[in-house]
Amino acid sequence: MQSPQITTKKVRRMIIFFVIILALSGITAFPVHTELKWAIEHQIVPANTAMGEWLGRVWQGVQAMQEQYPFLFYGYDWLAFAHLVIALAFIGPYKDPVRNKWIIEWAMLACLSVLPLAIIAGPIRGIPWFHILVDCSFGIIGLLPLWITRRWIIQLEKQDRSAGN
Repeated sequence: MQSPQITTKKVRRMIIFFVIILALSGITAFPVHTELKWAIEHQIVPANTAMGEWLGRVWQGVQAMQEQYPFLFYGYDWLAFAHLVIALAFIGPYKDPVRNKWIIEWAMLACLSVLPLAIIAGPIRGIPWFHILVDCSFGIIGLLPLWITRRWIIQLEKQDRSAGN
């Protein structure tokens, strides 16, 4: 078994990794118009594919929103902000992983909650299935480092109990 110091370092590194991917996934909401414009102009996805057709449709909506209703992008700003605020919650488990294990568990539940939201709301909003699966993958990808982190925190708990007895 590793020393508590090594396990704590591993937990902290994984938390930093998770915070970075969480923040990056949110920050990309700020420049959504610019990002989509670039993707369309550079033909990142061939237009004659299902994904290319979907991307073109999304671009039309975003472009119309930019021209007629730019205030709706304020919702994207709040989405990005929410990701950054959620990332701040991980200061607790970074400082004291055992005491703040509940934040990791809460985040795992949040990642799992992506699945029913995408599966229920996606079809209601006319989102194609391949894109719903992409959204679901974010929940699954987020869950993996959290699950590993939780396992390491449980190891720390056991080490703490052994040292205290």
